[in-house]
This record gives sequence, structure tokens and C-alpha cells, in this order.
Amino acid sequence: MKKTIILFAFALISSIGFAQNGPKIVFSAPDNTIDYGKVTKTENGTRDFVFTNTGNAPLIITNVLSTCGCTVPTKPAEPIMPGKTGKITVKYNMAPGPIRKTITVESNAVNYDEGRVALKIKGEVITK
Repeated sequence: MKKTIILFAFALISSIGFAQNGPKIVFSAPDNTIDYGKVTKTENGTRDFVFTNTGNAPLIITNVLSTCGCTVPTKPAEPIMPGKTGKITVKYNMAPGPIRKTITVESNAVNYDEGRVALKIKGEVITK
């Protein structure tokens, strides 16, 4: 009986230790991907990744990095409070050809490893 109580107490303490308290970032784009589809070079190339802080603490986006200079991301300047939404704006330079780029978001979110989230844009820029 004593071993059962100790095992139960250990399981309870372990489950509490794994509970994630803090900010959590959830993006509205399926698979964290925005599909531009087929677009022309004359379009502005700006898209928004909308997200919600579903956690219980302010979400701070510390950095947003792109894989190349043809994609320019813009992060929110202020922390996103629990239950509120924010956006990361991405501007692609609309060079003709396929679009396959990754944007890395660095934050204090506890629901991603080290707070890093990979966002993707895809599509194709065509000439008229």
C-alpha cells in the first residue's frame, strides 16, 4: 500500500511539472503556411500570419528571421496579452518563379521547442 501511495504521489507531481504555464502561440494559417497561389509580379506580395496567445502570460516575439533577403518579415512591437491576437506581416519581392520560403519566429512561447516556430510561404509568381 505504501508503494502505491508513493507511486501515485510521484505521478501527480510529474504531471504537474509537465503542465505548460506561460504564453502559447497558435497561428490561424493551416500548417503555419500561407499559399500565395498563382500571382502576378504586379501584386504587392504582402501577407499576414495571424496568431493568438492562448496561454496565460504575455507573449513576446523577440525576433523574426527570413531565409533570404527577398522576404521581409515585420513583428509586433508590443507583447500580445493572453487571449489577444497579433500578426506577423511578410512581404515577398514578387520575383517570377516558385515561392518556397521559411520564416522563423523566436518568442517566449512554451508550446514550441525553445519558442521557435517555422512559418512558410509558398506559391508561384507568374508574368502576364
